[in-house]
Amino acid sequence: MIRLLVLALLLAPAARAETVPKPDTYHGEPYRSPVPATLAGAQVIDVGQAIALQGQAAFLDVLPRPKAKPAGLPEGTIWNEPPHRSIPGAEWLWDTGYEALSPAEEARLRDGLTRAKAGDPDRPVVIFCRSDCWMSWNAARRAVEWGFDPVIWFPGGTDAWEQAGQPLVTVEPVAP
Repeated sequence: MIRLLVLALLLAPAARAETVPKPDTYHGEPYRSPVPATLAGAQVIDVGQAIALQGQAAFLDVLPRPKAKPAGLPEGTIWNEPPHRSIPGAEWLWDTGYEALSPAEEARLRDGLTRAKAGDPDRPVVIFCRSDCWMSWNAARRAVEWGFDPVIWFPGGTDAWEQAGQPLVTVEPVAP
């Protein structure tokens, strides 16, 4: 059943005009900017296709964690990291979509991809962050290069999900 669903997705490309060229390497700053419509080796889906895959595919959120407390807080202010809202059932593999990954970030992504497969080599993996976010493109490209298959890139991410009226839930980051 999953194979048929993935095949259907492969035959129904996301409706998006190719306007942003694909880089030869991973993309760095600015990470929040228009992204290409395609990614070699990965299927690109829209929000309707993402909704259809929920419960059948693993969803991996690669949005980074906040790096530091906001500037300008009064001395002695206790700052708590804001909650991260994501697609229900998604695993938050924070900081795994940068242009260059530290060994810990690379291990987090590889381990997360392996867990996502849950022993089933045919299980699709949907990689996302927010709309116009190169982090998900970078992470999906790495997954393809590392031999994970099928890899599905959802460039609309949590923004498109929420705009489609779908719920977001608070998720905890995967342990370092």
